[in-house]
Amino acid sequence: MEDEEDVVNFQLGIDEALVLFELLAGFYDQPALEIPGPAERLTLLHLHESLESELLEPFQPGYKEKVDAARARLLSQFSGE
Repeated sequence: MEDEEDVVNFQLGIDEALVLFELLAGFYDQPALEIPGPAERLTLLHLHESLESELLEPFQPGYKEKVDAARARLLSQFSGE
């Protein structure tokens, strides 16, 4: 479990949450995430805006390295290493 300081919180409206849930549920059946329509694209854009307003890292030096390290940590968590 992550420390409280390592958690990002943001809010989605119910419509965005429903569209995002359905989009991600379809991802389990497909090897790639497809954006089926403008509502899904708009929802992802709003999600990006929410993350952008919460995260400091994208605007700090060494951002690419931080993303690479985060990817490695996530892969190791899910692969059981």
